[in-house]
Amino acid sequence: MHMTASDYFALPVSLAAFVDFFDPASEPWAWLKAIPVALASLPKAGLSGGLPAGVRIEGEVHLAEDVRLPAYCTLIGPCWIGSGTEIRPGAYVRGNVIVGAGAVLGNACEFKNCLLMDGVQVPHFSYVGDSILGNGAHLGAGAICSNLRLDQKPVAVRAAERVYETGLRKFGAILGDGAEVGCNAVLNPGSVLGRRALVAPGTVFSGVLPAATIARQRGAVSHLPRRD
Repeated sequence: MHMTASDYFALPVSLAAFVDFFDPASEPWAWLKAIPVALASLPKAGLSGGLPAGVRIEGEVHLAEDVRLPAYCTLIGPCWIGSGTEIRPGAYVRGNVIVGAGAVLGNACEFKNCLLMDGVQVPHFSYVGDSILGNGAHLGAGAICSNLRLDQKPVAVRAAERVYETGLRKFGAILGDGAEVGCNAVLNPGSVLGRRALVAPGTVFSGVLPAATIARQRGAVSHLPRRD
């Protein structure tokens, strides 16, 4: 079985400027290498004035006119942020980031080398590095896309039928359209979630989760008398 990007998401119309760089027949993690190439194809950014005083801009930052900016955040290019997206206080975008329409880049969240499609919501305290989030994907508060193995070896994708050697030293997660990750869950490097898959809150997940499937961990909770 060959895993393709089209199994997980479709590039939305809002990102039509980048369609030539993201092959739906390629493996989905191949899109990670295409992000900086796609951004390099854009004309020079022409941001006008009127930004909030606490918004720090560095490098080539392309913002749709109706992007909602907070009082303070840091946007380091190259990045492209689409129409109707809301950036919340303390968001940190640090290069090679493409965001579609109507997304939420949440407070105290960090984004690096990632592609977020239409309607993606990352509202609170999350890290999204070297990852792709499909249309309507959602991360609960504190959800982490871990992108580097502790031994720093290349990341592999471990599916039921085979192991895919990606050759990538940094690779976080792939979330298909409508996939969701609960609060304080951790997606280990090379995690792949199918369309509408769900990782329950507090779960540490690795591997490939099929479409419309729930992954959860349940541990016993002990009740002890309180001693003052």
